[in-house]
Amino acid sequence: MDYTYIDKNLARVREDLRAACEAGGYDPAGVTLMAAIKSAEVEEINYLHTALGVTHVGENRVQQLLERYEKLEREGLSIHFIGTLQTNKVKYIIDKVDLIHSVDSFRLANEISKRAQAIGKVQDILIEVNIGGEASKSGVAADCLDGLLEKIARMPHVCVKGLMTITPICE
Repeated sequence: MDYTYIDKNLARVREDLRAACEAGGYDPAGVTLMAAIKSAEVEEINYLHTALGVTHVGENRVQQLLERYEKLEREGLSIHFIGTLQTNKVKYIIDKVDLIHSVDSFRLANEISKRAQAIGKVQDILIEVNIGGEASKSGVAADCLDGLLEKIARMPHVCVKGLMTITPICE
């Protein structure tokens, strides 16, 4: 299969990332590139990982992750869950993902902690914050973040690694 389009796209993304870091005064070595794989074929994902060295991928649908998981070249691959996660789906992915980006409630964090405990794992998570208060976006309201963090801090089987937020489009 000819994957030169992946090579070209990744080279462009890496160059854009380098330029953005340079403009902002950041070291590109301190930035982790994660490829969102929602529309990619398993073969494309494996090529991206094994041939091009992308070590972090983000899946946004539970069913799609389950369908692909066994076919992925997982050695050295970190799988992130980046989509909206329902509490009843946590049990399907808890043993498959390294980081969950979309935790927006105590209820979801509690379910993650419960499922992680059952398999002897501490699950890394990001708290999704709706920083702009936009009705079209999910996430905990910024003014409720401290309270949520205080509750989650008491959960021994989740570890908050940071925040995930998308700012409103503005000048």
